Amino acid sequence: MSEAAAATPNDVSKQVLGVTDGKMAMWIFLGSDGMSFMGLIAAYIVLRFNNMDTWPSPAEYLGIQLTAFNTFILICSSVTMVKAFEGALANDVPKLKKYLLLTILGGTAFLGMQVYEYYHFFANTHGIDGANPFRIFLSGIWEGKLIDGAWVWSHLEGSTLFGSTFFVMTAFHGCHVFSGVVYLFFIYIGVCNGSWNKNRIEIVGLYWHFVDLVWIVIFTIVYLVETEVPA
Repeated sequence: MSEAAAATPNDVSKQVLGVTDGKMAMWIFLGSDGMSFMGLIAAYIVLRFNNMDTWPSPAEYLGIQLTAFNTFILICSSVTMVKAFEGALANDVPKLKKYLLLTILGGTAFLGMQVYEYYHFFANTHGIDGANPFRIFLSGIWEGKLIDGAWVWSHLEGSTLFGSTFFVMTAFHGCHVFSGVVYLFFIYIGVCNGSWNKNRIEIVGLYWHFVDLVWIVIFTIVYLVETEVPA
């Protein structure tokens, strides 16, 4: 009996260039999506390089310690995704379910901390009279000073590009994490119902590792690379 005939229906997949059609489709998607991220990252680098004299210091305005911990959580979720795939390869369903659930929790925690970070950006604009906090947040950084017992707010010079590029890059990535969490959740439901195979687990793993890798790049260039203001 041939190997294909001996396999269960869920394990039979078409092959494209030596890999399953689903995996090939995911690689094509990740390649095109990676170019989107590369475009955003390249634009950020160019804008920052051309505005070094007015670009705000990330360490002064961004919660680097919180985001570093958040990055650690996302990296740990990549590890749990690997462990989930190990469970799939060994047909160990309890292990597969356990580590898929941990991966989902890691992605959810990452999103929660990102929402927390965004909230503090919004909260810092509440004292500006007659202004929309959301619009102010998108337009950059506002600083307040207590003058004669009243808060006076002013827009930080050169922060418009900082605010817009920060929001676009992190929110675009956050949408990918959210999509990944939803994707993982439905895979988890499928495992619970007995409708799964190793190929599906590998494909969702490819997506999740891609999302983690992209975040490491964004975190490094947006949060960690300090601005050196010319003398």
